[in-house]
Amino acid sequence: MRLLLVEDDSMIGEAVLDLLRAEHHAVDWVRDGDMADTALRTQRYDLVLLDLGLPRRDGLAVLRDLRARKDRTPVLVATARDAVPDRIAGLDAGADDYVLKPYDLDELLARIRALLRRAAGRAEPIYEHAGVSLNPSTHEATVNGEPVQLSAREWSVLEPLIARPGVVLSRTQLEEKLYGWKDEISSNAVEVYIHGLRKKLGAELIQTVRGLGYCVPKGGSGA
Repeated sequence: MRLLLVEDDSMIGEAVLDLLRAEHHAVDWVRDGDMADTALRTQRYDLVLLDLGLPRRDGLAVLRDLRARKDRTPVLVATARDAVPDRIAGLDAGADDYVLKPYDLDELLARIRALLRRAAGRAEPIYEHAGVSLNPSTHEATVNGEPVQLSAREWSVLEPLIARPGVVLSRTQLEEKLYGWKDEISSNAVEVYIHGLRKKLGAELIQTVRGLGYCVPKGGSGA
């Protein structure tokens, strides 16, 4: 998934950046409110991890502007502002969840997974479709109960597809799940990973929709 990390503390930012990338997320990191606003206006994200005490523009202002644009991107507020009125202000401004610093990294990941599930319209913690199972918390994949090894890039392509059966994602949209700003994008990377996934999981799982992109069919079969 593509995440935006908004954090001005270098030590915290570097630790969270490494953590999220280890979880197979593509992550862009900005360190002030103006940069966060620009990123959110120009790039689509699956989730925003937003600090409130930011230089140049407060995190609450960034959040209010995001919601004023009718942008429904999930926002997890992470801040040291622990007073109840501050938490209420963040939630009322449109935050989907709230975690207080210093936060436990495992809890942070669990909250991120929960918000991503909610955004996909799912409640169950494991994605299961057509005999394929993905567990985002352990990164375990199985086909008909048998374990399968997926690379980090293969996982990043498959997860958004299997989370929303029937939804077509273009090559560009899938590239956004794979790469952050500083990553070099290979011209045929998505096709290569789709080919690898079909070999490992079955040719029918991921369907090519000509001229549009790829999807995991709702009925569990493809062409």
